[in-house]
Amino acid sequence: MIELRHLVKLFGDLVAVNDLSLEIRPGEFFALLGPNAAGKTTTLKILAGLMKPTSGSARIAGYDVQTQPLEARRRLAYVPDFPFLYDKLTPREFIRFTGQLFQMTAEAIASNSETLVTRFHLDPYLDETIESLSHGTRQRVAIVSALLHAPEVFILDEPMVGLDPHHARILKDVLKERSRAGMTVLISTHQLGLAEEMADRIGIMHEGRLIALGTRDELRQQSGTAGALEQTFLSLTSQGVPQAADRPRPA
Repeated sequence: MIELRHLVKLFGDLVAVNDLSLEIRPGEFFALLGPNAAGKTTTLKILAGLMKPTSGSARIAGYDVQTQPLEARRRLAYVPDFPFLYDKLTPREFIRFTGQLFQMTAEAIASNSETLVTRFHLDPYLDETIESLSHGTRQRVAIVSALLHAPEVFILDEPMVGLDPHHARILKDVLKERSRAGMTVLISTHQLGLAEEMADRIGIMHEGRLIALGTRDELRQQSGTAGALEQTFLSLTSQGVPQAADRPRPA
C-alpha cells in the first residue's frame, strides 16, 4: 500500500533521507520513530507529494507520487504536526471545502462529517472561525477533514500534538478501527508509548537511514534488550547506523 524504493533526499550537502526502502502493507498500523533530524518528516512530506525526492520513488496504493500525483492523492490523507487551515473559515465550511476537493457529493459530506464531528466533539465549534479555536480543536478539525473521504492511506506526523488525553484516546480508537477495516496508517512520533501500544510494526530512522524494522518483539531481539520500547529505541539509536549488509530489508 505504501512503497518506498531507494528514496534519497538531499538539501545541499545534507543527506536528509539516505537510500530508504520500505513497504507498509494494506491495513497495517506502522509507526516511524527516530531522533530529531532523522528524516521522518521529510519522508512523510515526500509521500504526501509536498516535496520531491532527489532520487528513488514513492508509491501510494500502487500509484507513483511524482508521476501519478492525482491518483495517489485521491487515496491519501495527510495531517502534519501543525496543520494549515484557512483561519477565516469555520470548521463547517472547511470540512465542506475538503469534501468538495475530493469530489464528494453533498450528501456524502453531510453523512460522513456528522459521524466524525460527533465522535470528535466538534459540534459546539462548527460555526466559529478557525482562527478563534485552540490548537487542539484545530487539530481535531484537521483530522475530521482528513478522514472525511475515507482514505485508503492515512499519514500523520505527531498526531497527538495539542490533543488532551480524552481526544487522544478517541483518535487512537478511530485509527485502530479504520486500520482493522483496511486503512493503512503511518504515523511519525516521538511518543514511544503510542508506538508500543498501537503499531503492528515499527521502523526506526537515524541520520536518514532505516536502522531497524519489525514488531516490538523483533526490535527487542535486534537491540538485545528485553524491556520497554524506550530501552530498545535508545539502544538502537546509540549504536549508530549499521552497514548496508546489516540493515533490515523491507517485508
